[in-house]
Amino acid sequence: MPKSGVYRKRQIDLLSELHAALKAKLSGELGAIMIFLGVAREEGRSGKKVHKLVMESYEEHANKAIARICSEVKRKSKVSFVLIYHLLEEFRPGEPVVLVIVGGARRKDVFSAMEEAVRRYKTEPALFKKEVYVNGTHKWIH
Repeated sequence: MPKSGVYRKRQIDLLSELHAALKAKLSGELGAIMIFLGVAREEGRSGKKVHKLVMESYEEHANKAIARICSEVKRKSKVSFVLIYHLLEEFRPGEPVVLVIVGGARRKDVFSAMEEAVRRYKTEPALFKKEVYVNGTHKWIH
């Protein structure tokens, strides 16, 4: 399994990584595995219909931030693992963009860790999102 971080869209397949992670991580010590799959939406934040989503990144910063998030959330929440894979490039509505997987002994800890991991990956790494609308306009989203 690749380490957590940002990847070009064709470097990894999120659904394949999900399958590989489940096969590798399922064990008797885990009581819960939680999965978050972020998908490009058809309707943008402004209510306009989205043609495509463009994800860009300052990759060195983003990879360090994602590694830090995984490490800190794992330690703080007392879960067994936290994985975050965020894709870059262009996405049509319905395509997966980010995969977060958290596993641990206790459901309560896994839920808490997932919430924090998702909240933090949305704000801490140098990730930049542009919605391109069907009418030809676009907007950078913060």
